[in-house]
Amino acid sequence: MKIKPFGVEIWMNEFENHCDFNLAETCVASLTVEQLLEMSGKNADVLDDLKPLKLTYGAIEGSDRLRDAICTLYEGQSRHNVVVTHGAIGANALVHETLVEPGDHVISVRPTYQQHYSIPESYGAMVDILHLRPENGFLPDLDEFAAMIRPETRLIAINNPNNPTGALMDVAYLEQFIGIARRSQAYILCDEVYRGTAQQGDGFSPAIADMYERGISVAGMSKTFSLAGLRLGWIAAAPEVIEAVSIHRDYNTISVGMLDDYFAALALESKARILERSHRITRGNLQILDDWVQSEPAIFYVKPQAGTTALLKYDFDMSSRDFCVELLNETGVMFTPGSVLHMEGWLRIGYANDPEILKVGLAKVTEFMARLKQKGVAHAQPDGQVAI
Repeated sequence: MKIKPFGVEIWMNEFENHCDFNLAETCVASLTVEQLLEMSGKNADVLDDLKPLKLTYGAIEGSDRLRDAICTLYEGQSRHNVVVTHGAIGANALVHETLVEPGDHVISVRPTYQQHYSIPESYGAMVDILHLRPENGFLPDLDEFAAMIRPETRLIAINNPNNPTGALMDVAYLEQFIGIARRSQAYILCDEVYRGTAQQGDGFSPAIADMYERGISVAGMSKTFSLAGLRLGWIAAAPEVIEAVSIHRDYNTISVGMLDDYFAALALESKARILERSHRITRGNLQILDDWVQSEPAIFYVKPQAGTTALLKYDFDMSSRDFCVELLNETGVMFTPGSVLHMEGWLRIGYANDPEILKVGLAKVTEFMARLKQKGVAHAQPDGQVAI
C-alpha cells in the first residue's frame, strides 16, 4: 500500500521542538498531572488507586468505567456503542480501514485532517473532494455536495468543528447534510476531536452518532481535554459498526494502556472543571486573535466558531512554507503553512496556548510582516482567494 506523506505531521515533527512561541499547537494548553489531579480532587489518594493496579493488558474495548464516562458526552450512546482507541488518529484510521475497499466512492471535505482523504485513496477508493470556501464560511456547499453523491458512495468524511478553519455545522445544517447522505445510505465519519470548544453555550456541537443511524463519531482526550499525552481516543457508533471496527482493531491495538484508561476516566468524570478552563482559554484567546486580525491589513480570515485553530489568508508574494520558515528563523514564532494542508496561500494558527505566548507571538508576527513590507514583498490579493 502506498500513501502520500502526511504533510502537517511532517511539518510539526520538523519544527515543533525548535520554536519559542508555538502558534502551530492545536491542543488547548496541556494539563500537568498535578493540575489534573487537583481538578479531580484526587491529589491525596491517587496512589491508593494506582499502587495495586496490575500493569497487564487492560479491558480490550476500554474499561466499563471509561466507556461510561465517554457516554456522558453524548445524548444517545451506551458503552456498547463505544470502543476505545490509540488516540483519535487511531480511531479515524480504524474506521477507514474497516469501511473502505478498492473501488468504493468516498467524499471528503477539504481542508480537513489529511487522514480523511489520503487513507481511503491509498486503499484504492475513488475520492472526491468537497472544497470548503471562505465565501461560504468554510461550510460545505450543500448543492455541490448533493451533486457528488452516487448510489455507490460508501463513506463521507467531515470534521466538525473543522480543523483548520474553526467552521461549525449546527444541528439544522447537519440535518440537511444527513438528508443528502441518506440518498446513498452512506456512512458519515465525523471527526469530532474539537467538539466541546464552541464559542457559545456549553461548547458542545451536535454529535453525528446521535443524529444519524449511520453516523460515526470520533473524538479523544487531546484537544478539548488538554491531555494529548494520554494518546487516547474512541469511536461512538451503532453496535454493528463497533463490532466490525473491533475485528480490525484486534490486529493492531489489543488494549490501550491501563494508566491512560485510568487518567482519561478520571478527567471525564471531572470534565466540568476541565471544560471551564478550556472555554476560558479558547474564548479569551480568540478575542486576542480577532483584535489582532482586525488591526492587520495584510491578514484576512473567517472568524472561527469553534475549535482551537484559524486559517489566515496573507497578502505577501511568497509561499506559505517560505513565510513560516522565515518567520520561525527570525522570530521563533511557529505557524503551520497552508501548503501542508493543501491550502497554499494560507496559514494555520493555533490560538489555544497560554495567552501570553499568543500575545507576544502575534506582536512578533506584526514586526515580521512590517519588515516584509519594507522589503517590498507585499502585493495586493483579493480577500478570500483560495489556492487549492
